[in-house]
Amino acid sequence: MECDFPTVNSKSEEIIEILKNTKTIAIAGLSPDPSKASNAVAAYLQSVGYKIVPVYPKEDMILGEKVYRTISEIPFKIDMVDIFRKPDAIAEIVNEVIKIGNIDTVWFQLGLVNNEAAALAKEAGLNVVQNKCTKIEHRNLF
Repeated sequence: MECDFPTVNSKSEEIIEILKNTKTIAIAGLSPDPSKASNAVAAYLQSVGYKIVPVYPKEDMILGEKVYRTISEIPFKIDMVDIFRKPDAIAEIVNEVIKIGNIDTVWFQLGLVNNEAAALAKEAGLNVVQNKCTKIEHRNLF
């Protein structure tokens, strides 16, 4: 999604800190299909030591982890929500994250930008990364 105005986003130094300090990542829109980007990224994140928490409307297990229907259903602390949903779903997810209140970061995957939702998240004190892939960033930085 292209835009002609500055994107609300974290800088490289902030992304390094986010990836260093994050332990548990909820993946909103984690597909059970291994050919999908969300699955490949989650598998990579798992392989480098992150705990991943699938958030998906169906399935019971993805990549060996229990699947939750919403972020609010997750009964333990998560550090980041990595979003693989369409841009129009981002605001709803960000609002849910803000309501939960103890999540540090929202990350909108490569190709996903929603400056309104990003600004809301920033105002609520969250780290925000837009239009970047967690796998690519992690691999390039570490």
